[in-house]
Amino acid sequence: MHRKPFLELLENYGKRHSEESGVVERFRIFVTENPDCFERTLETGHITGSAWIISESGQETLLTHHRKLDIWVQTGGHADGECDVLAVAMKEAEEEAGLNSIAPVSPEIFDLDVHSIPARKSDPEHFHYDVRFAIRQTGSQEFVVSEESHDLAWVPLDDLEKYTSEESMLRMRQKSLALA
Repeated sequence: MHRKPFLELLENYGKRHSEESGVVERFRIFVTENPDCFERTLETGHITGSAWIISESGQETLLTHHRKLDIWVQTGGHADGECDVLAVAMKEAEEEAGLNSIAPVSPEIFDLDVHSIPARKSDPEHFHYDVRFAIRQTGSQEFVVSEESHDLAWVPLDDLEKYTSEESMLRMRQKSLALA
């Protein structure tokens, strides 16, 4: 079953973050009940992969000012059938920020979030079951702004509230600080 490795990652995450059992269970049910959970054609929602990119110092994160959503978020995107969500997160970091000197902090899930995406053109409102991985920048901090973004910025973790008030983003900052 192509979902089994992902379900194992979810189980591991749940053991490390028992306080997030509700979101872990929501993911587990969604993945178990939807064999096509990695496909964006599943109109109710789908798995997405994101990269919480941390600078070498561990004091900054790279955010993108998302063109379609018009908010500051981490890089990420649709799995489009790929069940290795870490590979999705890495690919999105490279495509959306032009980074190639990056490495996963761990192969384990860093954070989970389910959020609603508003209807747009022919796409109905749906959910992104977002799987986030901590990715460390290991080389130059230079980035390239892609067509998917208005801008990119290395944001000091202490200044994150200047860019977002999203609970999940602030939660990832706390998890980042625990890594240091």
